[in-house]
Amino acid sequence: MQIRIITIFLFLIVFQQAQAQLTRDQYLQLENALGEGSFFSGHLTGFMLYDLDSQRVLYEKNSQMRFTPASVTKLFTLFSSILILNDSTQTLRYVQSGDTLKIWGAGDPSWNYKKLPQPKFQDFFKPYSVIQFSDANLKSTPFGAGWQWDDYLYYYAAERSSLPIYGNVMHVFAGRVNPKVFPTKFQSSIRTNEKETKDMERDFHSNTFYYNPDSYRGREDFLPFITSPQLLTEFAKNETGKNWIYKAEKLPENHKLWRGAPLFPILKEMMLESDNFLAEQLLLMISDRLFGELNSERAIEYIIKTYLSDLPDQPIWVDGSGLSRYNLFTPRTMVGLFEKLYRVVPDQMLFELLPTGGKSGTIKNNYQAAQAYIFAKTGTMSNNHSLVGLIKTKSGKLYCFAFMNSNYPWKASEIRREMEKVLVMTRDIL
Repeated sequence: MQIRIITIFLFLIVFQQAQAQLTRDQYLQLENALGEGSFFSGHLTGFMLYDLDSQRVLYEKNSQMRFTPASVTKLFTLFSSILILNDSTQTLRYVQSGDTLKIWGAGDPSWNYKKLPQPKFQDFFKPYSVIQFSDANLKSTPFGAGWQWDDYLYYYAAERSSLPIYGNVMHVFAGRVNPKVFPTKFQSSIRTNEKETKDMERDFHSNTFYYNPDSYRGREDFLPFITSPQLLTEFAKNETGKNWIYKAEKLPENHKLWRGAPLFPILKEMMLESDNFLAEQLLLMISDRLFGELNSERAIEYIIKTYLSDLPDQPIWVDGSGLSRYNLFTPRTMVGLFEKLYRVVPDQMLFELLPTGGKSGTIKNNYQAAQAYIFAKTGTMSNNHSLVGLIKTKSGKLYCFAFMNSNYPWKASEIRREMEKVLVMTRDIL
């Protein structure tokens, strides 16, 4: 009986290994699609296809090469957030002192940003007459290392801060004549000029905004404003009706922590809409959770040394969002990271977080099919486009893949079209 059981066990192992290998024909199809003479031979391309069940690599091309990942970096932030933040945001650290509440922001991005669930600030501040705010625990700069300086004009490069409000962006309402904005404080800071621009722009050094009445198209927009403790206390006073003051006081050891909002909606918004601001604030909250200070660089160093030390190639990881061009990851490292996610995140939750081809998120208009087959995070910046996640094949089986492209001279839409051909073929042959 024992011999029979051992024989069956060995047969299953051999059968599983055989199933986890490509046939010669399958391999040649992928090689023709990605190898010499293909569209992808004209620029740097890396690809890995991985069987999650057998933990075997089925196919790889340049998987050891490093690429600029752009927003694929958010997979690192997602993994770290789930492990360290669990189910709630880090909102405030605080000390009670009579009728004064002394607070230090812990990175929570929720306050009046989009339609995220809100911390109950009114209830929290109700017993106090004075709110004393300090940002002495913030060690990271408003912009991350390697961000492009001229991105300051765009909503996707909003500044990082310890206690953001309104997502650190000004809302410009639609309308061509006398554009209206919120917060209304900025209404008096709007000027006209003769610069031929279609949209409103902000001065590089100040919260002064300009538009050209002759060329302004009046679309709805969001512009980052320059953050400051003084600006925050003014906005917070208007929102809460409390007297807010700023004092850069060091966070004492004897203090309390308030975790004010659910984490999952923030993770979902970050992943589906590729929200850079949320990703950066998540990394600050991770740092606050670990060290009681907001230091993205320190958080990254800790995570790499503790949770990611076994990745195939050490990631050069710089920020939470992928805005930095200093980030460099290999396809096989992305697969290694995604496998970790796949093992620790329940299936239903993972599929809710991943953009789905033809259905949701940043690939809603791509990879369309009668049955969804791509569940993956995109990453795009000039001359770089990547896709990392899961592919569901005609047999109904899920495989992990990383598809990374750099240094191409075409539009990202053309890269996506050619990638789709490869992924449709992969779906159909497995």
